[in-house]
Amino acid sequence: MRIQVDHERIAVLTIKDRIIQASGAYLRRNGFTEILPVLLSPITDPLHHETYGGAVDYYGTPYQLTRSMILHKQLALRTLPKIFCFSPNVRMEPAERAVHGRYLAEFVQLDLEVRDASRDDVIAVGEELLVCVIEQVLTHCRCELELLGREIRVPSTPLARIPYNEAEREFGVPFDDALSATLASPAWVVDFPRTVREFYDREDPTKADTLLDMDLMYPEGFGEALSGGEREHTLPRILRRMEQDAIAPERFRAYLDEVERGIPASAGFGIGVERLTRFVAGLDRVEDARLFAKTPGATQAI
Repeated sequence: MRIQVDHERIAVLTIKDRIIQASGAYLRRNGFTEILPVLLSPITDPLHHETYGGAVDYYGTPYQLTRSMILHKQLALRTLPKIFCFSPNVRMEPAERAVHGRYLAEFVQLDLEVRDASRDDVIAVGEELLVCVIEQVLTHCRCELELLGREIRVPSTPLARIPYNEAEREFGVPFDDALSATLASPAWVVDFPRTVREFYDREDPTKADTLLDMDLMYPEGFGEALSGGEREHTLPRILRRMEQDAIAPERFRAYLDEVERGIPASAGFGIGVERLTRFVAGLDRVEDARLFAKTPGATQAI
């Protein structure tokens, strides 16, 4: 049997490999330590949007497949001041989201967190990381970009910042696609309402019900790039946020016990590797950014 060579797929995977190399190298140069991912745990990110359950029986105890490593990142900072991880995430989204071309049931997120950092601190990391990745791809993958017909430029920093309320006023909710389609360069959305994010996101002490969060939006209609911000880290504030969001504390008892022992203030973000590859390579759909992709609502043999 003769195996047919898919040159475009090879080009995409080569670009993704360079993105991963460049990201890890940039973070290590800047004092970050890579930790290994957590795949099973009694706790994981509750998320603020619908996903199907991912619980498995672990010696009689329900454990969750990781939806994101946010809670474990906070705990890891008791040991190391700056950490990152290429974390596999499982998020079984509703089938109707497949039409958007940016959702995967299984994907990898570059997750990072910094002890005692502010939102401005990690925004700076995000901008430098994105610039570094694109520069490296332009240097080492020019032939692959040409094969794919993709032209991409290194963005000028600092990137623009758009308050959430302004984006909502102009484009409605959700505004990701409409806003992204108007952008010529990546831009931040900042200052999210408390009601649209999770209990661990830090409320701005100077603005009630406003979170010190940010999302990075890709231009050209590619949508959301990364999500992050500052974190709540004291037990009374976390319990208050859980009460506001009608979350039973017992769901997160293992996490709350660790918070009671003490966790540091921090800020961080997660950026999807496949979405970043999709943007850099100019792909129509995110499933083209990896092998063995699983999209919402679809099953396959492998």
